[in-house]
Amino acid sequence: MGHGAPKTAAERKPIVVWNITRRCNLKCIHCYSDSDAREYPGELTLDQCKDVIDDLADYGVPALLLSGGEPLIHPHFYEIAGYARKKGLRLTLSTNGTLIGPNAACWIKQLEFSYVGISLDGIGETHDRFRGKSGAFERAIGAFRNCKSVGQKVGLRLTLSRQNITDLDAILDLVEREDIERVCFYHLVYSGRGSTMVDVSHDDTRIALDKILDRTAKWAASGRPREILKVDQPVDGAYLYMRLRRENPERAEEVLKLLKWNGGGSNSSGTGIGNIDTQGNVHPDQFWQSLTFGNVKERRFSEIWRDRENATLAALRDRNSRLTGKCANCRFLGICGGGFRVRAVQMHDDMWAPDPACYLSNDEITPVSGGCGKCADCSCAQPHG
Repeated sequence: MGHGAPKTAAERKPIVVWNITRRCNLKCIHCYSDSDAREYPGELTLDQCKDVIDDLADYGVPALLLSGGEPLIHPHFYEIAGYARKKGLRLTLSTNGTLIGPNAACWIKQLEFSYVGISLDGIGETHDRFRGKSGAFERAIGAFRNCKSVGQKVGLRLTLSRQNITDLDAILDLVEREDIERVCFYHLVYSGRGSTMVDVSHDDTRIALDKILDRTAKWAASGRPREILKVDQPVDGAYLYMRLRRENPERAEEVLKLLKWNGGGSNSSGTGIGNIDTQGNVHPDQFWQSLTFGNVKERRFSEIWRDRENATLAALRDRNSRLTGKCANCRFLGICGGGFRVRAVQMHDDMWAPDPACYLSNDEITPVSGGCGKCADCSCAQPHG
């Protein structure tokens, strides 16, 4: 956890995802912000952006992720990034990559972005179809190469969906061929235009995860490990743990300790991550635009985030006892926290309903008797009284 880390994940301040503009040069079929190539009135002015940065720096957030729309389209993108770095904020960038030519890559490197995540949705025409523009794939790959050529840490972001899961082997081959050092795999969230997409079946999700885990293990064994992240589905931690229990029990227990510390979904939306949208509204995460805690044009983010009078925010930070259905008695609740709450809202209109994207079976999540009373070998993640 390192020097200066919080004693518990619940005590940490949030990584802030900041959508600095809704405008975009592409029209992706899964865009959670429903962005397009047009102006959107009401976005923060440059002075308001600087006020937000001042507050985030004073509050001490661990990282600021600039997103969009396409953030590089913002007329003051480089000034905003430069001001944030001047204030000591750790910056990351989420981009479609189409605007990162050699000069842009140099500027991004000079601004000391700690990481650039470039979205990829498949190989060749698959990616172009997702992005709504011919040639988007080649420009994204060009952006990878431009960043690498100037020594900028760069990786890809990919949302698993029915439309691209058949490309997964080829995508992993691309990661190896292009020597991409970091990959973030997202599960589909039903926000914006993503609400019209068909989600991956639970069986296909497990097949995809096994492919990702197999390739990750192969890379590590070859002496060329890569950072592979699974995002917005904390149950992936439980799935990894169960697999390690079969293959490497000693390593499984080490992983379990880390998963328990992190707490999965219990310490994600509304705790370990927060969002500021293009209009200044503050949300639990970038996908949960229907729930707003306040607006930075009226109150500082730090004040909104620490507001003890906000009952919904307080409930999100104490969610486990409120969960219903399969989540309520799941033996992995302590390392999953009920998955990604916004999907429950989107599918069931109920913040405490089970995450519909949870792919674990009832047999896998049911505590068994004996030992501690929760499970036979005390391997579950439930707190034991």
